[in-house]
Amino acid sequence: METLMAKGKAGESNPYTGLGLDESGNWLPGSPRILSLLSSVLERSVRGNEKLLAGSKIKDVITIFHGSRAPSLNLRHYVERIFKYCKCSNSCFVVAVIYIDRFLQRIDAYLTSLSVHRLLITSVMVAAKFMDDQHYNNAYYAKVGGISREEMNRLEMRFLFDLDFQLNVTTEVLNKYWLMIQQEGGLETQTALQTQAYCLKKDESGRGRRLTGVHRGRAL
Repeated sequence: METLMAKGKAGESNPYTGLGLDESGNWLPGSPRILSLLSSVLERSVRGNEKLLAGSKIKDVITIFHGSRAPSLNLRHYVERIFKYCKCSNSCFVVAVIYIDRFLQRIDAYLTSLSVHRLLITSVMVAAKFMDDQHYNNAYYAKVGGISREEMNRLEMRFLFDLDFQLNVTTEVLNKYWLMIQQEGGLETQTALQTQAYCLKKDESGRGRRLTGVHRGRAL
């Protein structure tokens, strides 16, 4: 996969600092801003979708990713836990969002508090296996995610089949999603603002996305 810095322009503030990269593409120490941005985007998506579902006759698709109740660990702490223990590359979190978006589109479902945790740990695990040279086994990811190894295996297989094993992400799509996360997560950079028009458009499939609130047609 090409470097995330491929689309950068000279003279701009570096839009990838939040992803843990400096202007040369080297990793920066400490927790990357992507963690708080991703948490904000997912929380906003869940709130918007649940408000939509509660106030309309729309019925969500129930999947094996749905629990009977929302986990007690909030999303921000869950994202931080995954980052701390899974030790995947920071780019995996952006790719995980892309995978979740594709998944929701394919099954015509909404992201809610009952499904977001399982979808997140599964998508990060799949992204790490696809992108990183080193990664843990399913039992380890299951422990991090707070589920059994058997459930982790089932979630992975369901996720992959519903994605039709389409895991490749182009540099262009990766960059667009990262800038979109910055804008929706509250990072007001010039580069992110320039992508606002893109964020209002439809996704790769030509349909509105299901990851964020109803104020933008459920699109990120």
